[in-house]
Parts: sequence; C-alpha cells; structure tokens
Amino acid sequence: MGTLSGLFAPDRVAVVGATDRSGSVGRAIMRNLQSGFDGTVLPVNPGRETVFSRPALDSVSETDADLAVVVVPPDAVVPVVREAGEAGIRSAVVVTAGFGEAGSDGAARESELIEVATEHGIDLVGPNSLGIMSTPVGMNATFGPEDATPGGLSFMSQSGAFITAVLDWANEQGLGFRDVVSLGNKAVLDESDFVEAWGGDNGTEVILGYLEGISDGEAFIRAAREVTPETPVVVVKSGRTDAGAQAASSHTGTIAGSEQAYEAGLDQAGVIRADSVQELFDAARVLEGQPLPDRDTVAVVTNAGGPGVMTTDAVGDSGLSMASLTDDTLESLSASLPAEGNIYNPVDVVGDADNDRFRSAIDVVLGDDAVGSVIVLACPTAVLDYDQLARDTVDLQTEHGKPVAACLMGGARVDRAEDALSAAGIPNYFDPARAVYGLDTLAEYRSIAEREYEAPVAFDVDRERAEEMLSSAVDRDNTRLGVEAMGLLDAYGIPTPYGEVVDTPGAAADVAARIDGHVVMKVVSPDILHKSDVGGVEVGVADAEVPDTYADLVARARRYQPDATILGVQVQEMVDLDDGVETIVGMNRDPQFGPLVLFGLGGIFVETLEDTTSRVAPVSRPEAEAMTREIDAAPLLRGARGRDPVDVDATVETIQRLSQLVTDVPAILELDINPLVATPSGVAAVDVRLTIDPDRL
Repeated sequence: MGTLSGLFAPDRVAVVGATDRSGSVGRAIMRNLQSGFDGTVLPVNPGRETVFSRPALDSVSETDADLAVVVVPPDAVVPVVREAGEAGIRSAVVVTAGFGEAGSDGAARESELIEVATEHGIDLVGPNSLGIMSTPVGMNATFGPEDATPGGLSFMSQSGAFITAVLDWANEQGLGFRDVVSLGNKAVLDESDFVEAWGGDNGTEVILGYLEGISDGEAFIRAAREVTPETPVVVVKSGRTDAGAQAASSHTGTIAGSEQAYEAGLDQAGVIRADSVQELFDAARVLEGQPLPDRDTVAVVTNAGGPGVMTTDAVGDSGLSMASLTDDTLESLSASLPAEGNIYNPVDVVGDADNDRFRSAIDVVLGDDAVGSVIVLACPTAVLDYDQLARDTVDLQTEHGKPVAACLMGGARVDRAEDALSAAGIPNYFDPARAVYGLDTLAEYRSIAEREYEAPVAFDVDRERAEEMLSSAVDRDNTRLGVEAMGLLDAYGIPTPYGEVVDTPGAAADVAARIDGHVVMKVVSPDILHKSDVGGVEVGVADAEVPDTYADLVARARRYQPDATILGVQVQEMVDLDDGVETIVGMNRDPQFGPLVLFGLGGIFVETLEDTTSRVAPVSRPEAEAMTREIDAAPLLRGARGRDPVDVDATVETIQRLSQLVTDVPAILELDINPLVATPSGVAAVDVRLTIDPDRL
C-alpha cells in the first residue's frame, strides 16, 4: 500500500456525515479536526447548509479531498465510498459500525465495501474504526476525547476503546505519538500494511500494536522481516487460547495450537511480544530513547541494599546477566566508596551517599568495557538530591553512550527528576523489575537487528508423486493416513526404514524374509490412529512368527473397533533405539499463519511431556538448527551422559524437508512423524500419520 501518505499527510479531509449536533460522532470528528489540522476540513452533509460555520457540501464527489472520513448509516457507506473512488479519492476511514461484526447482513455489506475499495484502489481503514491521527499535520480524525502528544511512536489497535484509554494515560506519562490507527474490522488495510508503511517512515522510531488477531500471518512475517532490522515492532497479542481445546487428531495438532503459531510467527518476524500494556509502553519508552547495548551484561549502582538484591533477582529471571566488573573498575570503586560499601555488582554506594559519590560510581561503572547497560537505583535520603542525580545520570549516559534505566523510587519528590530523565530519553521506573525488563528489551532488539535472514532451501523432491498418493487416498474416501503413507516421505527425501503394507499373512512372511533380523509389524487402519493403544503393534517379530502375528494384529483391531477399515499390516525393518533418540517432527495448519512445523522429544509420551518447539513454514536451515537447540532434551541430541551425539545435521535437514512438503502440498492439514529416530549415523522416520483436506487437492 506504499507510504499511505494520503491517510497520514492529507491536505484536504472530507468528513462525510459531518454535523454539529450535540452528542454525535460526526460532531466529535469535526471538532477534533478543527482543533489543530494544518489542512482544510470539508464537511459533507446534504441535510445542512453549514457545519461549525463551514459551508456543507452535498456529496463527497464535490470535495477533491485527499482523505474521506465516513460516518454515515451502514447502508449508505458503500455508495459513499464508491462516490469517493469515482471522484479520485484514494484514502478513506470508515468509522461506521454494522459490518462484519454485525451478523450476515453486515458481513455482506463488508464484502461489497471491500469490492468497491479494491476496484478503485482505495486505502481504506475500518469499518468500525475510531479513526486515525497524525501529529505531524495536527490531524485528529477520531471521535475520541484526547489528542495525541507528538512523538516517535506509531500505534495501531484493534480496539478503539483501548486507544482512548492509552492516549489519556500517555499524555500524563509524556509519551508521544506520530501516527495512531484504529484498525476496526481490517476490511482492506490490516496490520501488515501499517508495519510496512511505518517501516519506511523516518519519523517513526518504534511501531506498537494491540492485536486480537493477524489477518494474514505469512504477509505479516514478510512485512515485519523487512522492517525490524531498522525499526522495532512491539505488540500485545490478546486472546491466548488453550491448544488442547482444538479438535485435532494428531499429536502436533493437539500440541501446536493457535498460541504456538503466534509465538513462532512473531519471533520469526522479529517482533517483540509484550505480555501486558505496561510492558508494551515500557518497551516503547526505552527503545525510543536509549541506544542498543553491545553486550547482554548489566550493572546496578544503588544506595539501597534490599532493592539492589531485588534487581539482581530480576536480572536472573531475564535474558541479561550481571556484569563481572573489571579489576580497574573494582580498584576505582574501592578508592571512592566507604568500607561498608560494596564494590561488586550490584554496586552499593551506601545510604549516606551524596550526589558526588553516586555520580562517581555511575561514571566508573559506565566506563567498564564489561558492562553493557546500567541501572541507577536510588531510595530517597536527606543527603541525596534527586533532581541533581537525574541531571548527573543524563550527563553520564550522554558521555558514555551506553543504555541506562533509572529507578528513582519515591512519590512526588521524583516528579521533576523523572521529567528531566524523560526529556533525555532515559526511562524511570518505581519497580526495579520494570527497569530490568526495559534493558532486556534493548538486548532482545539488538539480537533481532543483527539477525541475518537465510532463505529456505528448495530440495529436489518428487512433488507429483506425493500429490498422486494423496489424490489416490481421497479417491478411496480415505482422508486419514498412517504408515501406508510412508511413500509420501520417500518422495520428499525423508529417510524411512524398509517396509511394505501387505494384506495377507503369506505376503507378510515374504516381506519379512527380505529383511535381516526381526521385524516390526503394525496394523494399518485409517480408523485406528493410536495403534499401540489397542495392541496394534508388535516389535521384534521373528520370521517364523510373522503369519500368526499378522492374524493376531488384525483380530485385536477387530475386537477394538469392529467396523474399522483394515487395510492390512505393515512389516517394517527394525530401528535400533539403543543409540538413538526418539523425536517428533510434525505440522499443524494454522488458519492465520499456515503450516506450523513442530519438533521435539517424541515417542509415546510426547503429549505428556510437550517438550517441543515450533516455527512457521517454510523453515530455513538456521531456524531448523535453532529448533534442535531449544527443546529441554537438546543435550540428548548432542551426546549427554556419555552417549554418542546423534546426526543433528540429518535431523535439521528432515525438519527442512518436511517444511517443504507441507508448504508445497496445502491439502495436508496435520502430519506427524513420530518417532523420527535420530542416531549417530542418521535419522529414520519410523511412523507417520496425516490428515488430508480433499478440497485443497
């Protein structure tokens, strides 16, 4: 959608449905626009001659506006937007509600609105939007009660009420905004469009969002990946869901629900996820005001031992670590602090410290190359001037160029000091844990900014064979496949043990005769997915026992589920588990982000332990490698307790190949390879099951 300059830098704004009637939305929007907009406001209302003493026009087509703000009854919105489009207006904000959020009639109106906006190439916000703001041009095109203070934050929200509350609070906190958007129903423009637009805007220092959902996960990841190396993006995502509540037939489908997709997708996009509104704006404040640290170590300078210990605990719970101060720093501190002080981190200048002692300690610690960032933590005393401490902190932060967070604890006596810190971009917090969170956010963003994206590998695979196998299964009215789908993995180069599915005891014996040693036998039925639960698996079957085992497996399946379709029995080469680790590689197709690839500790306890991690496909090699490091069982893969390390490279490649399979073939809704046995000599996919959507073939 380009820069969206028509939305945020219009010269002429038409308000369609403008009025000066008390208590109306049209009045509120007109009042807000007239209060500071640099351009021209054009009221449109055929039922009035004037609105706020301005001549009212009969139609939006008479306005030659850059932006149309539409606040008319729902049935009139589409005709108005069509008129705007025909008149060459390419930006619109639809404030009116009564669309997709209002039942089938509203959904039909929204579909027509999308069609008209698309036809005329209109950048449209809403419907059901509070409106938009842009402080560089003094534009408040909302019906909210507050104007935004100018600043470097651009903020989008799916809740209009949340915007009004935030602006009221932010004005007291001294937080300033550049652009503010109430997304509404996101009929045309959504979060991806604004991330892209603000990423190209030099005046936006941090992009913030309150999101209840993401319309197109793939587009959002693509847009954010381009933006986040230069501009931080921080979001609060509400509506966390319990993965177990999803109706799913595979292990992956049970474990990897919507919340996991958002976690993975936002991480891959380089987006920082805040868990609360407080964290959202704590992150915004420090990202806007402070430089990035060159390392993840933090030092604390304090006049209070107890809060210093609290801060150290908070650092232990974060991604930061307490800096080990150099000998030169310790020597300097020892020379300037009293004997009862503490020269080690956290540095305690003692409760009777005056401003000179405090300043000297901060200066020494900031000058230590082992220190990435500093927290200045103070409690009020009779000998300490908070205003002077704030000025000293600002001067020293500017001199050393390292990030600083302040924690000047207290009430009214902090106000002026906090103003001085805030003016210099140094956040001040009452709670030490919030100061740690702020600096941890800086370190997290530094790692995001330094991240190098590597495109996924495209392996040489037999996609046609895979699709033919799935089509054949659907032709048999079979949408759930088990080991009979091993050929699907072969088509994508995923190693499998030798084996065949047979439908007679004699054929089973013939296959077993071609395999050295004992075999594994599994009943094959689309109606029995958890075979081991019904006695449908036998391990270590000798050649002579194969025919009888075949009959036993089928009989057990019949007793468990008399009406089950039995396709036969798989006879498979055994995989030695003594030197291997049972892992799981799977996929669940998320409605917003698409295929979500899962990796973790496998076997029969996979759903109990849930030692897994996820990524949105397609998965690159560095992302797949990271997945093998993130699970709690990662040491098992790399040779814990004297075991030989498994072939991690083969495991990583299997994750990549499965990622390509589920990206290439959207008809696969869920897929499990469990176990994927990883050994020092390679990997083997021992079992598979998947669910097909016939409509996607």
